[in-house]
Amino acid sequence: MNSPRAITVALLAMGGEGGGVLADWLVEMAEHQGYIAQATSVPGVAQRTGATVYYVELFPRAAVPAGAQPVLALYPVPGELDVVIASELMEAGRALQRGLVSSERTTFIVSTHRVYSMTERTAMGDGRVDAGKLLDGARAAAARLLAADFDQVAQQAAGPIAPALFGALAASGALPFERAQFEEAIRRGGVGVQASLQAFAAGYQAALAPAAEPEAPLPAVRLGPRLTPLGERIEREFPPAAHDVLRHAVLRLADYQDLPYAAEYLDLLQPLRGSGEVLAEAARQLALWMTYEDAIRVADLKTRRSRFDRVAREVRLTGAQELQINEFMHPRVEEIADILPAGLGRWLLETRWARGTLGRFTRKGRVVPTSSLRGFLLLYAIAALRPARRRSLRFAVEQARTRAWLAEIQRLAGSQALLALELARSQRLVKGYGDTHARGWRNFQRLLDELPRLERDAAGARRLSELTQAALADESGQALDRMLAST
Repeated sequence: MNSPRAITVALLAMGGEGGGVLADWLVEMAEHQGYIAQATSVPGVAQRTGATVYYVELFPRAAVPAGAQPVLALYPVPGELDVVIASELMEAGRALQRGLVSSERTTFIVSTHRVYSMTERTAMGDGRVDAGKLLDGARAAAARLLAADFDQVAQQAAGPIAPALFGALAASGALPFERAQFEEAIRRGGVGVQASLQAFAAGYQAALAPAAEPEAPLPAVRLGPRLTPLGERIEREFPPAAHDVLRHAVLRLADYQDLPYAAEYLDLLQPLRGSGEVLAEAARQLALWMTYEDAIRVADLKTRRSRFDRVAREVRLTGAQELQINEFMHPRVEEIADILPAGLGRWLLETRWARGTLGRFTRKGRVVPTSSLRGFLLLYAIAALRPARRRSLRFAVEQARTRAWLAEIQRLAGSQALLALELARSQRLVKGYGDTHARGWRNFQRLLDELPRLERDAAGARRLSELTQAALADESGQALDRMLAST
């Protein structure tokens, strides 16, 4: 006869997601149903608002001899978990990495949405973890996997994610409790009951739903009436393979500056019309380069109504609450000079006393409350400089750089198409603002300096690709230094 054992449940959640509440519901429900329950939590230091492992053990009281007390563990043991719940996909990866998921016994409940870590956000290239591989690993490691975007499910139900995950746990059948008993635990909690029950029901249904079919390709972007002439020009003057990229690009450029700016973008790409893949890649990177981030762009994005609406949705703002948004701003002298008229900006950067005087006021950042009238008007005034951007120092600099880059691509496209393609791709080194932009531009210049030698090399395209990957590998440029030194 097998001895009774504890039911073991681990929840990996980030700060503010209600992991402690879920653990409390689980303990309260188990105790109400005649179980001995113990919950512990181990907070961790993470880059995404903190991460905590909540661990719960449940032991049937009826199986305990009179006068005895079961010994329950304080921390999950790899391979000994009946249920593992991950509140986000990277938390699922942490569970797999720690060996908490077992193919013999673990029911793995995973929310597939992403909250990107700082290393993913600040990577020089695309630093995102491959979500598909993570899910494949979860499916292979677990006895049973229940995966859905429970964050979106909760938002659609106007509730938090914790009860949605609690609903998925109820639907899994991994615990010896009925749905009504889960719901009663929420009611006995007495806080946010209605919203939690709605999210619970939505999570329950999402867990029972069949696995989602692969998403259909996104429909081609549609251009509004103002952009219709540019759309017609794209169809008339450029090959069909590049149409989707170009439509997205002109939409972005018109939003960033104006319609003539989007038209100039198409003018710049005219010489590459017959270069196939080179055109598509150059079009993509040029659109990103021409919408560089300056103080005007940042202020514009932070004062848009859509941003306030998005933040209100994210914090689930109610009519009885007041929303306050504080922005931390730390413009450097260089970023101030960037938005000044070109002559004045150069004078500021080259005049020691002027630069030093202004620098004393920019050494420390400041908090700008954009939800207040004063803070909003301050950023709105900066955003209103958009029509003057064409006369700014940064605009003049970037125009010269983009044209030089395009000229090199055009020169190579006819005779060395692969090298031209890699040169177009290498522009992804230049992004962001401040120190990030300066480092990226410095590395990009070093690749341009290598171009004459790469043209004489039969493997020049492959070599340029390797140099670009080395530059993307770390911000310091040490990997690129080592690769250049090896040649």
